[in-house]
Amino acid sequence: MRILRNQLKQGGLMIALALLSLNMTFAQGNPKLSDAEVAMVAVVANQIDVSYAEIAQKKSRNADVKKFAETMLNDHNSVLGLAGELAKKLGVTPKENAVSKSLLEGADKTKKELNSMRGKKFDKFYIDNEVAYHEAVINAVEGLLIPETENQELKDLLISAVPIFKTHLAHAKSVQEKVSK
Repeated sequence: MRILRNQLKQGGLMIALALLSLNMTFAQGNPKLSDAEVAMVAVVANQIDVSYAEIAQKKSRNADVKKFAETMLNDHNSVLGLAGELAKKLGVTPKENAVSKSLLEGADKTKKELNSMRGKKFDKFYIDNEVAYHEAVINAVEGLLIPETENQELKDLLISAVPIFKTHLAHAKSVQEKVSK
């Protein structure tokens, strides 16, 4: 929590703040989400990280940051593919909701900040955001999406994604150490 607060002070990590505030709200009583709404939140969270990675691929000159961004593109696009296949199989159309809207609003602000930066400042902001984002996503998936999901196949997909997100977090922290030097 202390690390996240420091990162928020350093660079306006809007999406992490949005997820953190959602997590705090949910801790007081989870919103009731249908499986279609859970699916939308999962899709949006993955799409957001893909969009951040696309920006990093274009703007960064740091090999570690670019490799991390490539991993995010590959892994999150893979999760999106699996989610799309499952939604089609189940006949579920992801449904927009307050959580997905809040995530998108925060992402728009973060993308504007990312696009306004260059060089080492960009690399640091991007990777700090990725650390905070993955911490918040893990908390949201474990504390909100999995408990709210009724369909077992959708729940299993979310459960199987958590270790991937935790691996991303560890990778992001490793890159963060290198970028901070």
